[in-house]
Amino acid sequence: MKDIEFLGWKLVHEDFLELLFKFAIDLAVVYVLIRLIYYPIHKKKDFLFTYFLFNILIFFLCGLMNSVKLSMGFGFGLFAIFSILRYRTEQISIKDMTYLLAVIAIAVVNALLSKKVSLAELLFTNVVILLATYVLEHLWLTRHEAMRLVSYDKLELIQSNRREELMADLGKRLGIKVSRVEIGKIDMLRDLAQLRVFYFEDEQDLRTFSDIAPDGDD
Repeated sequence: MKDIEFLGWKLVHEDFLELLFKFAIDLAVVYVLIRLIYYPIHKKKDFLFTYFLFNILIFFLCGLMNSVKLSMGFGFGLFAIFSILRYRTEQISIKDMTYLLAVIAIAVVNALLSKKVSLAELLFTNVVILLATYVLEHLWLTRHEAMRLVSYDKLELIQSNRREELMADLGKRLGIKVSRVEIGKIDMLRDLAQLRVFYFEDEQDLRTFSDIAPDGDD
């Protein structure tokens, strides 16, 4: 069938179905990674938007550029640039950055796939990434460090040299043994700071904690 064109462009290219197929695989893999593995543990809704959109943007960027025969080196250059990207509005933990790296890697792997690679190899690569992440989160690292979001009003304790006092005060208020604290956004007008309070579930009385969960808990 003769190709239909508009202003010299093909309306449908022969590689369009291949792009859709690879995108379906990519989206399914990143959904399992972020929505089913990452989110149930870390409970960070803002990162759901970031991870999914990063994956989609990089997938189509690499996929469409690959379709015009750009080199694989260019694709891995993009991978390197985005993998070291840092946000200046909020600190990102090492584990969150690792998930961002995984999201980018999945997009690059699926987008730059050529027909020289078998479907079995593609599926195997994606499954290994998911299995490795799941095993590390749920099986190997058996002690589960949970996290709660807290709005905190003692700004004088968020200084780096008063971290022990901060953890002690949070532990007293929440009735838990705090393992570590991450400081997020600070509202100077309301004298409030958004904190991520981490604790090991096997050390806590969760019934007591849930009864006194503070405002701002997500």
